[in-house]
Amino acid sequence: MTHERPSFDSYFLGLARSVALRADCTRRRIGCVLVDADRRVIATGYNGAPAGEPGCLSSGACPRGQLSYDEVPKDSNYDNCISIHAEANALLYARASVKGATAYITDKPCPSCAKLLRGAGIERIVYP
Repeated sequence: MTHERPSFDSYFLGLARSVALRADCTRRRIGCVLVDADRRVIATGYNGAPAGEPGCLSSGACPRGQLSYDEVPKDSNYDNCISIHAEANALLYARASVKGATAYITDKPCPSCAKLLRGAGIERIVYP
């Protein structure tokens, strides 16, 4: 029996997909895994309301989540969203420096998250 090992990019994207299962959003489930240069996980994050606050899936609290896709274009800003994005959550909960790290995300980051990741020192962003 042969066994093929996934590349590190495939492996960490798979972890990000697992992290996304915890997302508390009716519109999108996003996961993010931050990995250092030694290929060790620094932090994970998924999109959802701040800890302890009502969420979108759990209570329908998000105004954006109550609108149709026609009412809110995919590339619009997220001012009417209660969620903290997966990338921001991963950065918030990182217990080590992320300088030089790689971010594995289940989808292309929004412009704001891309800026956050670059500003934090993330050197590489990988998404499907």
